[in-house]
Amino acid sequence: MPRNLNEFRYMTFDVVGTLIDFESGLSGCLAEIAAEAGVTIDAEEALALYRAARYSDATDLFPDDLVRVYTIIAPQLGLPAEKAYGERLRDSARNWKGFADSRAALAELAGSYRLIAMTNARRWAFDHFSKELGEPFHAAFTADDTGTEKPDPAFFEKVFAFVESEGASKDDILHVAQSQYHDIGISRKLGMTNCWIERRHAQKGYGGTIEPEAFTEPDYHFTSMAGLADAVRQARG
Repeated sequence: MPRNLNEFRYMTFDVVGTLIDFESGLSGCLAEIAAEAGVTIDAEEALALYRAARYSDATDLFPDDLVRVYTIIAPQLGLPAEKAYGERLRDSARNWKGFADSRAALAELAGSYRLIAMTNARRWAFDHFSKELGEPFHAAFTADDTGTEKPDPAFFEKVFAFVESEGASKDDILHVAQSQYHDIGISRKLGMTNCWIERRHAQKGYGGTIEPEAFTEPDYHFTSMAGLADAVRQARG
């Protein structure tokens, strides 16, 4: 049985994909470019192509890497391959929306826990995401801050050091994320208690997120942030 939700002092959050709907943001921008070019695209195909292009040896930090990714996937989607369109895709991150339940759930959870963002996005993008989410975080760690990306254990070690500076430990953290590959698997290996937010529960496949080598059964499992907030409310009576 997982630990009681009342036992944690912190919740750490993956941001892009868990709280921010990056798949809709990506596919929406690509659809706009396609409409201007007089073609149509399939959103799931676009996400699969994005995933294949994003996770290669030539990757840059996210979302800056979307410029490179666009030039790779554009010909496969029948889109114009000019760099300017890739820059447009990158800059669309400034307008990506949170999932419908993210902001309210985070506001409620912030009343009971210290919330920490853990994102592979660069700081410039995270600043927009945080504003979209209502600025709920006690602290935030981005790829710029850590010099690495999840699932690198070094990213998590930076967060462990921070909570230790506040007199706590990783045992005081519930790690919340949608990505099996970037978060759930590695958090289990590092001995954290985790919570899987299965955002794609009504869809097949892994969408824009890389598929893990093996599925990790989480300690907690919800299909929405609202589900987690409800569980916390019930645990606190």
